[in-house]
Amino acid sequence: MECKPNCGRCRRLVRYRDANRARYPDWHNGPVLAEGPLHAPLLLVGLAPGLKGANRTGRPFVGDASGDLVQAALATRPEPAIRITNAALCAPPQNAPTPAELAKCRPFLAAELARPSVRAIFAIGAVAHAQVLRALGSSGRAHTFAHGAVHQLDDGRMLIDSYHCSRLNVSTGRITAAMFEAALDLARRAACV
Repeated sequence: MECKPNCGRCRRLVRYRDANRARYPDWHNGPVLAEGPLHAPLLLVGLAPGLKGANRTGRPFVGDASGDLVQAALATRPEPAIRITNAALCAPPQNAPTPAELAKCRPFLAAELARPSVRAIFAIGAVAHAQVLRALGSSGRAHTFAHGAVHQLDDGRMLIDSYHCSRLNVSTGRITAAMFEAALDLARRAACV
């Protein structure tokens, strides 16, 4: 299952996308689809495209401060074994998708998680963590979000958590590049990449 370029599932996000298309006609301004090889054993899941990052470039975690941190961490060991997506595929106002919007995007996340090659999931932020569990049909009670936590899921795969690498979290010291890289290394090991 893949999201259509002019997805109309979420009225608020469509209005926001249309306003951004008028304001920034040269930007992507549409659903940002997963990127990376279909056979990748490691799936990175973020919250949603940032307005001036992925919404501008059309690529997840590319073009803003969060993307810079993620791309720098990925560049420490470049490999084609990682796929990247978001829990919500369209940029939301104030970087905050509603629960209903996340639910409407959940089938796309579930399709990514259903790929047989996925051995480990790296959740970037608590919302991504919760959406991964919901997409897998888990209540989440047995898997509490914590930075650097490694959870074995019922199907044998591993879920690894990281604080979100937002500009706010970085500027307040909640997460550093070293913390993010350490959590990503846990995910790489869990996926055997």
